[in-house]
Amino acid sequence: MMLRVLLPLLLCGVLPLSATAAELPIPEHGPALRIQGSNTIGATLGPALVKGLLLEQGLLKIHSEVSDRDNEQQIVGQTTQGRRVVVDIAAHGSSTGFAALKNASADLAASSRPIKDSELLDLETLGDLKSPNAEQVIAIDGLAIILHPQNPLTQLNTEQLARIFSGEVKTWEELGGTGGPVNLYARDDHSGTYDTFKELLLSHRGKTLAGSAKRFESSEQLSDAVSQDPQGIGFIGLPYVRQAKAVAIVDGNSQPMLPLNSLIATEDYPLSRRLYFYLPPDGQNPWADALVKFAQSSKGQAIVAASGFIAQTVQAMKVAPNPQMPDDYRTIIDHAQRLTVNFRFEEGSANLDNKARQDLSRVLDYLKQHDKLNKQVTLVGFGDAKTDSQRAALLSRLRAMAVRRELVKSGVVFREIRGFGDEMPVAANSADEGRIKNRRVEVWVY
Repeated sequence: MMLRVLLPLLLCGVLPLSATAAELPIPEHGPALRIQGSNTIGATLGPALVKGLLLEQGLLKIHSEVSDRDNEQQIVGQTTQGRRVVVDIAAHGSSTGFAALKNASADLAASSRPIKDSELLDLETLGDLKSPNAEQVIAIDGLAIILHPQNPLTQLNTEQLARIFSGEVKTWEELGGTGGPVNLYARDDHSGTYDTFKELLLSHRGKTLAGSAKRFESSEQLSDAVSQDPQGIGFIGLPYVRQAKAVAIVDGNSQPMLPLNSLIATEDYPLSRRLYFYLPPDGQNPWADALVKFAQSSKGQAIVAASGFIAQTVQAMKVAPNPQMPDDYRTIIDHAQRLTVNFRFEEGSANLDNKARQDLSRVLDYLKQHDKLNKQVTLVGFGDAKTDSQRAALLSRLRAMAVRRELVKSGVVFREIRGFGDEMPVAANSADEGRIKNRRVEVWVY
């Protein structure tokens, strides 16, 4: 019987990993898995997740082997029979991951931004890369705006940031600070960090990055350069703040927000972003599928947190009141705790987005573990500004009802469903990205 199972694998040039592991096939030649894309993911998080998967698969002597090329490495393990299992990781920027999927030089794309419509169209022969199985949010990150540690400024708004990085603001005195000319530091054109920054702050304002900006492929090198330049300002992924100083960000009418874990987990922080794995839904490499499942598991999310990013593990947090909050919302705050998740929706749709679909099971697990299924949960919906405030309030409640419908299927009995319309925005309503962030549903537990 075993020979019958092994024969097709032998004919295909692969062998199962071991009898006790998940029967993942090992190629006779070349890597078991090829990952290309984001430097933000590929520098530390991607390798750490791969090592975790190899360990779970029962491999021995797991280690990294650095390539002669910058930002490339191999993660290597060994079976009990002494066979090498190799995973290639090349981290040259998110766009390179999608290009590699197209030319079949990668099995999995790592991206620190959502796939673009043009890339989606370009890769349609591989299947729908926006489908729930193909687009996997593996972690949350925040883009920190960093200054020299001695810079006295403590907050900047998104309009100021757009003017700074486009070169319109040339001196610190124009921002109320001191120090003369502003020196700009930015990631390179292949970087998903740069794509995210450009999308969040520059493009929809009709601005482009100033040509004077010093560009970096490495996040660590950029951060270190800013921390050594009293006139410097840069943007970076949260784990790479290092010795620099992060400032609070204001977007539209939002409160000033530092890149704190709780604000990034809920994606309220104006410069929060999602980190993705994309894998072709048609003809997946089983190792790619296994890595995605591992990344979404509790072990994988623990590695996310240990790598300096924000895990999607659901926790309860106490929220401090502030004067901008409606009285009814403050009443909820006085008696309940907020979960570290916001449900959001597909653009122009009442359907939950791919991350929200994953979060349904996470929230349900939390409620079961903490015995919160029976009338101990309140859903609070918010929306973007409408000309009719009553319509905004109705739509925000309907969004909360959409989440309720899904959780009711698993036996959750709710205490209350509330809609607060366009109050308490977390982003400016002047752009699609801001409106999408404001259309959200919070979960509160008693």
